[in-house]
Amino acid sequence: MKFVKTYGRSKAAADALIETLEQRGAVNTARVGPVVRRILAEVRKGGDAALSRYAVKFDGLAEGQELLVSREEMKAAWEGTTPKLQAAMMVARGNILGFAEAQLPKEWMISPVTGVKTGQIVRPLDSVGCYVPGGRYPLPSTLLMTVTPAQVARVERIVVCSPKPARETMAAAWLAGVTEFYRVGGAQAIAAMAYGTASVCRVNKIVGPGNLYVTAAKLLVSSECGVDMPAGPTEIVVTSESGRAAGIAADLVAQAEHDPEALAVLITSNEELAREVSVEVKRQARRNIIAKQSLVAQGCIFLTATIREAQELTNRLAPEHLTVDSAQDLKWVRNAGSVFVGDRSPQSMGDYVSGPNHVLPTGRVGRIRGGLSVTDFMKVITVQEYTHKGLKEMGPHAIALAEAEGLMGHAESVRVRIR
Repeated sequence: MKFVKTYGRSKAAADALIETLEQRGAVNTARVGPVVRRILAEVRKGGDAALSRYAVKFDGLAEGQELLVSREEMKAAWEGTTPKLQAAMMVARGNILGFAEAQLPKEWMISPVTGVKTGQIVRPLDSVGCYVPGGRYPLPSTLLMTVTPAQVARVERIVVCSPKPARETMAAAWLAGVTEFYRVGGAQAIAAMAYGTASVCRVNKIVGPGNLYVTAAKLLVSSECGVDMPAGPTEIVVTSESGRAAGIAADLVAQAEHDPEALAVLITSNEELAREVSVEVKRQARRNIIAKQSLVAQGCIFLTATIREAQELTNRLAPEHLTVDSAQDLKWVRNAGSVFVGDRSPQSMGDYVSGPNHVLPTGRVGRIRGGLSVTDFMKVITVQEYTHKGLKEMGPHAIALAEAEGLMGHAESVRVRIR
């Protein structure tokens, strides 16, 4: 990991590095943009033929193999899963269900004046596509994290796409009751869900994490299909003054092992802690090839002049995962996908069983939203109802505003109902 002081002689270099990190999302996806555009265009034009061709090339699909994973395959995968893993999946799904149910938005009505009712109703999306990565590691946890809140929201049609789905992922699909599961991934899967093919009907919205190609594809189709957020290569920031070096290093290595493009950062004004973590990270990552790659390429330890500077830098980076020392730190946190409090809260617990979603914003999108939630699968629709009495009281104000804007038709549409 790079060791960077944000003050003194290294301040200029530190400022340049921080600015680079602030641009990380747009710069990274731009690198793969041309390839992704070509894949999207070919699947849109060629449909199943192009989709199958890319699935054979990139996803390990055998020639002539069905794209659709059958329920029988899912059941066999579940039955072939160890009781220990079955129990873990059931605990995780239960906690995800409970958290999503607690997040459900409410319907309500108020009456600002007599004869006027305003409020909101809540409706699920008709269809969603859940992307589940499957390249380096099987991710049954991501299937549960994306499908379960969609079910709590009562989405009628839920599609899952995952390349080379492992037995564990198919077992999770059986547990969750998935009925439409395609063994295809990458930008080609995003194209199929966004545009539709003969085999894969298009969906209203696509959710889920992925590599740079998946993230770029989601951004490119977002003008025609809803997407949740850029949820690209993993990011972790630990902002600590008093944490244990071994625990901090363990979290940095754990998140770094997701992808060579992962970003792992420690921010502290405690130089002794910074040095200890640097040594501990090297020791723990020694035999973890992918973590070692990402830590060497992107890993950073920022040593700040003050605690306040460490806090402000954290909010500037708006990380996907953030660990802080205590609940008191939550007061200064403004930008983050999900926050883990204290040394006994490893980020891996959030990846699997805590209940809050592990599909989180990357590329500084934490400045404008948090992680995936049940509300991503729902629409809040506003409602207004007037009686004649209510319209007589409120209507003249609307008429005055309409006439001030020169919209006489607007004014007349109110006036004609007051008479």
